[in-house]
Amino acid sequence: MSGAARGVTGVVLAAFATVYLVGGSVLAPVVFALQLCYVLPAFRRRTSGRLWLLAAQAAVCCSAVYITGASVGILGFLGGSLLLTPAWPLAVPVAVGAALTGPVDSVISMVLMSLVIYGLTRLTERAGELDAARLGLTAAAVAEERLRIAGELNDGLGRGLAEITTGVRAALAEPERAEGLLAEVTRAARACLADARGAAASYRAMSLAPEVTTARALLTAAGVPVEVRIGHTEPLGAAGALLADVLREAVTDVVRRSTATSALIETGAERGRVRLRVVSDGARTADDESLGDLPGRIAEAGGTLTTGLTPEGRHVTEAVLPGLGRPGEPAGDRHSHLLAVVLLVTVLAGFSLKTLLLVPAGGVLPAAACLASVVVLQVRSVRGRHMVALAMMALLTYLPLLVFGRAWLGVAGFLAGPLLLAFRRGVAWPLVGCVTASVALTGTRLRLPLAMTVNYTVSTVVTGLVVYGLLRLAQIVDELQEAQRRLARSAVVEERLRAARDLHDLLGHSLAGMLLTCELARRLPAERVPAELENVLTMAERGEADLRAAVGGVGRMSLTAEAASVQAVLAATGIDARVSLAHDQAPAGAETTLSAVLREAVTNVLRHSDARSCAISTVAEDGGTRLRVRNDGARGLRGRRGSSGMGNLTARLAAVDGHLAVEASGDGWFELTAWVPHQRCEPRGTRRAARRSGAPGPDQPVRSTPPPSQCGRRPCDCGRSAS
Repeated sequence: MSGAARGVTGVVLAAFATVYLVGGSVLAPVVFALQLCYVLPAFRRRTSGRLWLLAAQAAVCCSAVYITGASVGILGFLGGSLLLTPAWPLAVPVAVGAALTGPVDSVISMVLMSLVIYGLTRLTERAGELDAARLGLTAAAVAEERLRIAGELNDGLGRGLAEITTGVRAALAEPERAEGLLAEVTRAARACLADARGAAASYRAMSLAPEVTTARALLTAAGVPVEVRIGHTEPLGAAGALLADVLREAVTDVVRRSTATSALIETGAERGRVRLRVVSDGARTADDESLGDLPGRIAEAGGTLTTGLTPEGRHVTEAVLPGLGRPGEPAGDRHSHLLAVVLLVTVLAGFSLKTLLLVPAGGVLPAAACLASVVVLQVRSVRGRHMVALAMMALLTYLPLLVFGRAWLGVAGFLAGPLLLAFRRGVAWPLVGCVTASVALTGTRLRLPLAMTVNYTVSTVVTGLVVYGLLRLAQIVDELQEAQRRLARSAVVEERLRAARDLHDLLGHSLAGMLLTCELARRLPAERVPAELENVLTMAERGEADLRAAVGGVGRMSLTAEAASVQAVLAATGIDARVSLAHDQAPAGAETTLSAVLREAVTNVLRHSDARSCAISTVAEDGGTRLRVRNDGARGLRGRRGSSGMGNLTARLAAVDGHLAVEASGDGWFELTAWVPHQRCEPRGTRRAARRSGAPGPDQPVRSTPPPSQCGRRPCDCGRSAS
């Protein structure tokens, strides 16, 4: 986008040079080329001192005026360059010299050109600065969010883990107090686990995207093909949390009905409101009480929640909420837009003064009133398309011609600029061409000399380009600032979701294992307690490492070590755990991802099944590693609420171009399969951040259905639309 800013500035500078080239100045192209050195980055780096460049510009401009007889207005190039440097006071002597040499009209042009060149160049520089700084500012936003997360988690979970470690060591050192200390350790582990799950939920609450991922995975696992269309902008804040609850309940109801054969999840945002729709077939009735107290909560937040049947018999759940999110969003820098508006008013006033110099004395007041109206309309229509203002400007451009004749001919340029801003190029340029042609035709009808008619015609285009350039550059700067904010917001959301995944999948598993082992140890004979306490101590140390990974975004896990750990946990609960690892040496990223998947899978075995046996296996397959976790005693997927675990796994695997598949059989067996490639084990979000310029991520609309599983079973969820 900074390239577009340089292009706009270059076009306006070329238009200025064209005016003097048409006027007969052969040095105009040289002046234009020297001025580009202040705009193009390659030349700016080589001319940082600019002293020789100023000297060259002074020599060429003065030669054009005092040797070849060009208009003194061409000195505006030199004046604008001086304003850009610490030598800006020298612009005053240049303007005085122009006033002593040329007519008032040309002197006004010189001053206005100096201001326009200064403004355009400054706005272009600002656009370049914003473009260059966007990734650095995004990294700073992520670092700030990471520090904030670290402060929150270290204050609570860090103290809790330290308390668990201290209590276990004390119990090992003082066996006679082991029973009481073990009760305290159990209480601390339970509190830590609740805190970890609460923190993970709060970090996910600002964004609806993780819940969309979970919903998609749940529907796919239940054999319901789903189409996902994401049209909202993250983060949503409180609105995201409410809509996530609605989506969770609606999708759970679809799965529970067991008659649906297709589903649609759609989000959108317009006029400050966020909309969520869940559509499915197989509906039984329009009266649906499965949403519980959500209608009341949505109403309290100023939104609406409705359910019903379409004429085709499809069930629709739709929630609409005000956009409550984006807390703490920066207000943005208004300096650039203010500079553009001030310069626009100055330029319009200067051009109006040039017009009034040609108006007979008796018509100055009416002409000034008309010109003032044009200036006001221009300023009021700097944003968006205002058709009424354009229509009034068109009337004030052409009707006064009947009264003021030639003096009013230059006002047409005031209309050309807003036309370029208000319409697409395919419409705007033909309209500007019509305005320009009308000036040439009017000059001919007024029987003006050919040179004067050409001058008015070219000036119309130049004036329009100046107005367009100033406002368009201000828009570009605003767009870059908004893109920067969106990129930072997206990166912060991704950081919060990463922390939530690590808390849920890694630290949550460690804490759940500690709690389970502590409760088991309290029921064991005294001679077996020390061995279990040693296991708790090992888990606590691992939990501290997991906490560091969650708050720092770094951490490496070994799949072999993780398999041994979960096997011990399963064995401690009486589950026959069989482990068969046959994968090749995998990259660190692939091992870490599959280790996290294994933790979450085993956690689900413990929480959502009455398993007696569990088989864990890995195999090298299709250029990657495939992990399978299969257990009996599954309580059934259809009756289970949507959980964050499935969405976390889907998002983790999608980030490294892997995929997930689950299968539940009627006899109680449940199998989870995850595959991760070896060649592209770096998270896709990391690769994308280096080249992203705008929102994104969860901001992008998606229309997709799950691709066929590469494992040859049932359709799997790759999570690429909502993660």
